[in-house]
Amino acid sequence: MHLGVYVHLPFCPYICPYCDFAKWPMRARRAAEYLDALRAELARTPGVEAATIFLGGGTPNSYPAQTLSALIVDLRAQFPPAPGSLREITVDINPELVVPGDFDAYVAAGVNRLSIGVQSFVPGEIRTLGRKHTAAQVAAAVEQARAAGIGSISMDLIFGVPGQTQASWEASLDEALRLGVDHFSTYGLTVEEGTPYFRWRRAEPAAFCDSDLEADLYAAAIDRLEAAGFEHYEISNFAKPGHRARHNCNYWRNGEYLGFGVGAASYRDGVRSVHTRNLSAYISAAMNGSAIPGESERLEGARRAGEAAMLALRTEQGVDLPEFKERYGVDFLAYYAPVIEGLRAAGLLVIEGACVRLTRRGRFLANDACGAVVTFEQPAET
Repeated sequence: MHLGVYVHLPFCPYICPYCDFAKWPMRARRAAEYLDALRAELARTPGVEAATIFLGGGTPNSYPAQTLSALIVDLRAQFPPAPGSLREITVDINPELVVPGDFDAYVAAGVNRLSIGVQSFVPGEIRTLGRKHTAAQVAAAVEQARAAGIGSISMDLIFGVPGQTQASWEASLDEALRLGVDHFSTYGLTVEEGTPYFRWRRAEPAAFCDSDLEADLYAAAIDRLEAAGFEHYEISNFAKPGHRARHNCNYWRNGEYLGFGVGAASYRDGVRSVHTRNLSAYISAAMNGSAIPGESERLEGARRAGEAAMLALRTEQGVDLPEFKERYGVDFLAYYAPVIEGLRAAGLLVIEGACVRLTRRGRFLANDACGAVVTFEQPAET
C-alpha cells in the first residue's frame, strides 16, 4: 500500500454545465491568491514519502506551465518517493489550452502521466457538454505530449450525453483509439443537483438518454476497448498493460492519501476528512494558519470494512478474501453471506478461488451491487 498526494486546482476557463466539482472561472488575481494559500497549507504539512502525485481540478493547465511546473517541483521535494521506487506524477489538462512548450516544462518538472479531458470527439456533443476543444486540438495535444516524452496518456470520455447515439459514441471511441493513448476513463453522465443539466433534465427529461441506451453505450465501450487490448480493470477504467492509474488504484484498494486545496479529501489512519468547498473560507484559513474548515469522520468496524469492500468490488480483481480478513478482521463470505447470496442469485457476483468479484452483468449494475454491500450490517443479536 502506498500514499497518494492529490492537489486541487479549481479554476477553469469556462464552467461545463454538467460539472459539480469545486470549481470557479479562471481569474488571474484570484488564482494567484489561491496558489499562495495552497503553498501555505503545504508549508505546514510534514513531508512524507508518496508514491503518486495527482494535480486535478478544475483545469490545472489554466495556470501557465511554468507556474504549474514550479509547484510540481516543490511537491516532489516535500513528498519524495520511497528509495528505489518509480513515481507516478499526473496532471489533468484541457487540450484547447495547450501551447507549445507546455509538455516540455511538465516533463522537466517530473510529470510522466497526462489525463486529457476530452469527453467527446463529436462537434454537436462537444457543444452540448459546454466544451471548447476540437478533435484536431486533442490530436495535437497527444502528439506534443508524446514528443516531449510523456510515457502514459489517459483520456476521459462521457457516454449518455443528451442527443448521443450508439453510432456517435462509437465514433468517439474509434477516434480516441486511433490516437494511440494508453488509458481511458469512460463515465456515464451523472446529472448532479444544482447544475444547469439538472434544471434541463427537470424541464425536458426526454432529451436525456434512457437506461437501456446507456447500457448499450457502456457495452460498446467494453467491447471495443477490450478488443483493442485494453484491460477493463475498474468499472470506468481501461488500460493497456502497464498503464493502470496507480494513483486511483490506491483509492480502490482503500489506501491512504493526502488532499490539498479547496474541497480536497484525505484518508489517514482510518479518518476521512474533506476541506470546505467555500473558496474564500479556504484561502482565509490557509493564509492565517488556522484550521481549514471541513468535515471528518473515523471509519471503524463494519463501516470501514463495507467501504473497503465496495471499493474493491469496483475493480477487476474484486475482494481478495485473505487480504480482506487480515486488514479488517472480517470473514467476507461469512459476514456478508445474505448479500452475497442475493447478488449471486441475480447473476451480479461470482466467487472465484480466493476472490469475490462482479460479473459482466454486475458491472452494469455496480451501484446497486456495491450499495448493497456498503450498507449491510448484521442484525444485532438478541
